[in-house]
Amino acid sequence: MGRKAIALSCNIASFSEAEQVVKATLEAFGRIDILVNNAGMNWDGVCWKMTEEQWDKVIEVNLKGYFNFTRHIAPLLKEQQSGKIVNITSINGIRGKFGQTNYSASKAGIIGYTKAVAKELGAFNVNVNAVAPGLIETAMLKESDAHDKIVNLALGEIVMKRVGTPEDVANVIVFLASDKARHITGEVIKVDGGQYI
Repeated sequence: MGRKAIALSCNIASFSEAEQVVKATLEAFGRIDILVNNAGMNWDGVCWKMTEEQWDKVIEVNLKGYFNFTRHIAPLLKEQQSGKIVNITSINGIRGKFGQTNYSASKAGIIGYTKAVAKELGAFNVNVNAVAPGLIETAMLKESDAHDKIVNLALGEIVMKRVGTPEDVANVIVFLASDKARHITGEVIKVDGGQYI
């Protein structure tokens, strides 16, 4: 496509490693216009059996990781008076899910975080929104030993009777990162085929 791209890796739960990725991106491209916070993990367990490590790790990656990158990029967007931030949350951050207190809490936190950052950056022409997918046929789902069980349970909830694809989510992210969404901020858009209505 004639485009330039770089691939960088880091532990998003590390404030300093996130800063280094932002610096390397600036060195390569000179500016940053769009941030999509999309990294995440789960480590399931009911609340009466969940370990402190399970709780801390999921919150650290799913919630603190988003803060780490936003914290280093927000001043740049503020200074250039433009930009888009899209945070990936989950319908389970809206409704909660049995066996996922840590994951649900982290994804609910992302929703509150999105709304607060939208208020803070709105005056600087920066849009901040969230996308809340339902069950999506990702590589992680495909590799799960419980794939068929998970899909069948979800299909019982999904009114459109199909599991979403990564492209279904990506299309909404592209829209929110475009000028077509210039007057949308602080919103959470579900991409779940009606899994949670």
